Amino acid sequence: MELDELYDYCSSRPYATSGFPFDENLMTFQVGGKIFAMIAVHFWEQGDRNIILKCEPQLATELREEYEDITYGYTMNKKHWNTVYLRGRFTPDQIKEWIDHSYDLVYDTLSRKELIQLGKTRL
Repeated sequence: MELDELYDYCSSRPYATSGFPFDENLMTFQVGGKIFAMIAVHFWEQGDRNIILKCEPQLATELREEYEDITYGYTMNKKHWNTVYLRGRFTPDQIKEWIDHSYDLVYDTLSRKELIQLGKTRL
């Protein structure tokens, strides 16, 4: 997947927002103010194409053991985050599945108040 495709897909998740809260190099995708994906744009531009995604701990370990292009989350809690290197070994469907998993993990932690602030009126 290309950077614009990742951006479009992450941004298309319900209530998702994107921005650069830390610096101009780290693009984040959030739901309810909580990060579910990150892309280091400066690394991407240098050819180190990766996305950092939240992951259920057991699945995170299994993915790291199965795929050499998935490692612990760079600068993140290694138990809950994976860095997925996009070197052509994963299909767009796999990447989207992992983005959805990350999004769902974060969305499911939102409180009733946070959901109401997002505009979700039916709980």
